[in-house]
Amino acid sequence: MKQALADALSKRGYETLTPVQTACMDPKLGESDLLVSAQTGSGKTVGFGLALGDTLLGDAEAFDRAGSPLALVIAPTRELALQVKRELEWLYAEAGVVMASCVGGMDMRDERRTLARGAHIVVATPGRLRDHIMRKSIDLSQIRGVVMDEADEMLDLGFREDLEFILGEAPEERRTLMFSATVPKAIATLAKSYQRNAVRLETKSEDKQHADIEYNAMQVANHDGENAIINILRFFESPNAIVFCNTRAMVNRVTTRLSNRGFSVVALSGELSQAERTHALQAMRDGRARVCVATDVAARGIDLPGLDLVVHAELPNNHETMLHRSGRTGRAGRKGVSTLIVTAKNRRKAERILQGAKVSANWISAPSADDVRAKDQERLLEDPMWHDPVAENEADMVAKLVDGFNIEQIAAAYMRLYRVRVTAPEELSSAGDNKPPKARAPFGPSKWFSVNTGRNQGIVVGRLLPILCNGGGITKDDIGAIRIQNDETFVEMQEGSVAGFKAALGSSMTVEGGLVLTELAKPPAAANSPRPAFGGKPSGKSHGKSDGPRGGDKPDYDRKPKSDYAPKPKADYAPKAEYAPKAEYAPKPKDEYKPAAAPKPVSKPVEYDDAAAPKVRKPKPESKGGKPASHPASKRFEKPRSTMDKARDDGAVTERKPRGKPDGKPYTGKPKGKFAGKPKTGPGGAPAVGKTNSKKNKARRAAAGDGGK
Repeated sequence: MKQALADALSKRGYETLTPVQTACMDPKLGESDLLVSAQTGSGKTVGFGLALGDTLLGDAEAFDRAGSPLALVIAPTRELALQVKRELEWLYAEAGVVMASCVGGMDMRDERRTLARGAHIVVATPGRLRDHIMRKSIDLSQIRGVVMDEADEMLDLGFREDLEFILGEAPEERRTLMFSATVPKAIATLAKSYQRNAVRLETKSEDKQHADIEYNAMQVANHDGENAIINILRFFESPNAIVFCNTRAMVNRVTTRLSNRGFSVVALSGELSQAERTHALQAMRDGRARVCVATDVAARGIDLPGLDLVVHAELPNNHETMLHRSGRTGRAGRKGVSTLIVTAKNRRKAERILQGAKVSANWISAPSADDVRAKDQERLLEDPMWHDPVAENEADMVAKLVDGFNIEQIAAAYMRLYRVRVTAPEELSSAGDNKPPKARAPFGPSKWFSVNTGRNQGIVVGRLLPILCNGGGITKDDIGAIRIQNDETFVEMQEGSVAGFKAALGSSMTVEGGLVLTELAKPPAAANSPRPAFGGKPSGKSHGKSDGPRGGDKPDYDRKPKSDYAPKPKADYAPKAEYAPKAEYAPKPKDEYKPAAAPKPVSKPVEYDDAAAPKVRKPKPESKGGKPASHPASKRFEKPRSTMDKARDDGAVTERKPRGKPDGKPYTGKPKGKFAGKPKTGPGGAPAVGKTNSKKNKARRAAAGDGGK
């Protein structure tokens, strides 16, 4: 081991190494590739950091000036990548390491500037590292070692293609280290493709999963799941605790519930930005928050100091996820507790998950409110402050308290102040409440009352029952049958509760809403009728179709005796008439048929005489444009006007009249311009001038004596 690394471990307080760290430091390994399977929280980060010491530093004890990176560490999530960066920073601090990170959610321009300045070790997520390689912002030519942390998780998240691309771009003469909790077939295939004669390492701690973690399976009622979270957090009072949920919606729900109850809580889910997730984890590290509610992916690989408690608010989908969740505690030799909240409906699932993980859990009930209070008293009495001497700055206040109050008052006041600082526990139902309810015992002797309201007044059982219980000071167990009629209702009550019920109502026997009760001397006739459905509604398909009474007050109908339905003897029936068969079909003789009609004579073709044929009207001539010529009907058979100057059939010649005016002068057309159709002279005999704003025309009008207007 390099002396710089040994000094860093000594400063950090390391006295002994974990099994995986010791295995990675074996001198027999040399520069060979490693395929290490170790459980979460076994010190893998320090393990591969120590394994890379000789590879990166060589014979030197410190790094040279930073340039192209010497090592790549690839992690599946942002939080794990940043955590690995912090671990390697203190491990290689004495060697003068320069670290860089490339993770999603951060400004890529800042990362490019950091890489341009140079770094010895780069910690990255697969997607962002591939972007930098494709943009040529990172130089992999000097890479000596590549580490893939949580390789199985990266394959599960779909980073196989990115990993193959990154390993393909790295130099072939490199050292490749793969760390994974399990080694499935996909990991073995990847190792065989990109590693050279890799050495397989398995730590001894895998024989017993999470030996430093105590597993508790706490049974709660189906409706007490969230209440149990509060009691568990209050019972253990861990400096740091993490509550796992399966969905983001559940994370938001539990976070809001715990915040309203006074817990210092933060949320960690995929919908948060990288800055928000970083601030949440930093709040857990510096003590501003004590509880973190997270999803599985968001909390993958995070390491929080003092994290002693993991609560599974919702059971994970498989045992691998449970092991990764529980691995947030009991890390690097520390002790921890992993608690599963188990209801009756998911007990089988919990047993299956624990069996798959090969861990044994303590099946106990969730801590009740009394258990939490007893634990508070135990912690209070074990506090070392009871044995500390009174400080000088506290002497005056202590003397005032002793002089002004007795010992019991001081102790009671201290207890009250302590309870104000902590969250009150929840009252939980017994886990046995999940069993189906037992059959109701016989009601026993009873009395009947009549209430002056019924179905016509809109009364239903769900409305009448609380009115009777609140007005008479009884419970629903004291009331038996309720028979709702059209205008009154009959109520059965236990005989032992009648006296107290009547005393509570008084002589008026009136309850809420002005309802008056009358005690009956004997059970009503409706007492023996079958109980109607809730609210007095009848059962059956005829609901709403009958105008008669409904429910249990329907009259019984007398059935006809069976003798009325007895079939008549066969002798009483008249015999059926015998069936007369139809006469057989006989064809008619041929002479009875009428002769067929004679065929019509074939007509000869008509011959036409051209001379005798009538004249056919000629079609209307068309003009050149395709439209019919607009000739008068009398001249429809005349030649077009364009040929009228030619000789006609009768020898006469029609001449076209020249275009011109009636006086014989040639037509010159309409004058154009501003003066068209206007007099040629203006006022006073001056030439007429058109109105315009032109300077030229203004001058012309001024010369004509128009004043320039």
